Amino acid sequence: MPDGKIQKLIITEETAKIRPFAVAAVLRNIKFTKDRYDSFIELQEKLHQNICRKRALVAIGTHDLDTLSGPFTYTAKRPSDIKFKPLNKTKEYTACELMNIYKTDSHLKHYLHIIENKPLYPVIYDSNGVVLSMPPIINGDHSKITVNTRNIFIECTGTDFTKAKIVLDIIVTMFSEYCENQFTVEAAEVVFPNGKSHTFPELAYRKEMVRADLINKKVGIRETPENLAKLLTRMYLKSEVIGDGNQIEIEIPPTRADIIHACDIVEDAAIAYGYNNIQMTLPKTYTIANQFPLNKLTELLRHDMAAAGFTEALTFALCSQEDIADKLGVDISATKAVHISNPKTAEFQVARTTLLPGLLKTIAANRKMPLPLKLFEISDIVIKDSNTDVGAKNYRHLCAVYYNKNPGFEIIHGLLDRIMQLLDVPPGEDKGGYVIKASEGPAFFPGRCAEIFARGQSVGKLGVLHPDVITKFELTMPCSSLEINIGPFL
Repeated sequence: MPDGKIQKLIITEETAKIRPFAVAAVLRNIKFTKDRYDSFIELQEKLHQNICRKRALVAIGTHDLDTLSGPFTYTAKRPSDIKFKPLNKTKEYTACELMNIYKTDSHLKHYLHIIENKPLYPVIYDSNGVVLSMPPIINGDHSKITVNTRNIFIECTGTDFTKAKIVLDIIVTMFSEYCENQFTVEAAEVVFPNGKSHTFPELAYRKEMVRADLINKKVGIRETPENLAKLLTRMYLKSEVIGDGNQIEIEIPPTRADIIHACDIVEDAAIAYGYNNIQMTLPKTYTIANQFPLNKLTELLRHDMAAAGFTEALTFALCSQEDIADKLGVDISATKAVHISNPKTAEFQVARTTLLPGLLKTIAANRKMPLPLKLFEISDIVIKDSNTDVGAKNYRHLCAVYYNKNPGFEIIHGLLDRIMQLLDVPPGEDKGGYVIKASEGPAFFPGRCAEIFARGQSVGKLGVLHPDVITKFELTMPCSSLEINIGPFL
């Protein structure tokens, strides 16, 4: 600290109801290059998306200290009383104006909900009234850092005190390497509303004890305590064997906040040893299992459907009532659909009773792709069944859709023949064979629908979709579909 004074951040009581916690630190005489600067910004974004939970728990602000004058004040004010020039803008705006501007910003709009409905917004000032930031939304332009910045003031505000301290520790430990005096951090004093103060960052080291035999047992290896200590040291966990020769003392640095339990230490030992180097053995319990026949059949069919030139789509198991009823020309009461109690969105009202709507919506979202579009999905549908203990039953369906300038019924019919060939179901009405018979369905064009019978029972339908169905799914070209229940083929 050049003048011998420690930088101070004062927290006022107004912040208590919105973002009550703040910590701070200073990095002096840092030497940025273009790559180091980009890495510094990227680190903040990574932390925001992960441990900071998209800024809901913690928001990071980094500032050019040479443009500011301490002490700093972290307070909360009415949006109309906050006015400053935000980062990369050319004029001043009030907080209310900024919230409206950033509603169309692809990056910042995701964070507005954190404070936009609050009566007070958090804000940080320096001693001259210059705004450093309005967390967790935007920093001020006055103190923005550049490649030429030498001294950085770092503040972390949030609703989780522990996470704020961890984030501050991570930033200063990773970038103090680029200071003129490497790995040197200048502490900052934070004064709390009750008058008490504390200096940050804490950079606390702690020690844990783990028995070597526990690590060997959990990982499934036979290493000496000395070798295990070396493995852990390679993972930035300085370790040594103590006591009876079976105890390992591990020093946890502030950079490893992810080490919470002994299991985390065991995991690091396994990573350092190498998962591929662990000898595979059978456990001493009856745990040998096989894949469910239905799942195995599903996997085999998925590969062959792809080989037939169709692209797999995975759609939501929940959908709107309109998707499985109105758009397909049937009444919702006739679908035997399982309804969601108090659905949060109209898109997730019921469990799907057919895979067709999901594929049609996928095509609608990809209309600009080159034709033809050939999609398939093999997943479960859900139907009400009073004979089961839960009142519903899952059925594994295969659905395929062909979308082009012509209906392509022959493509879908050929796909059905290929599927039956793979399932060892020969054509014909004989027992064990399959046949298609003319049928009708509200989702299909009259006279261009067939019901599929296999092994003596109806397993599905295929045909050309009705123009009304195509229009309701916002499509403009003919479409043929096939949907069968693959359960009877086991």
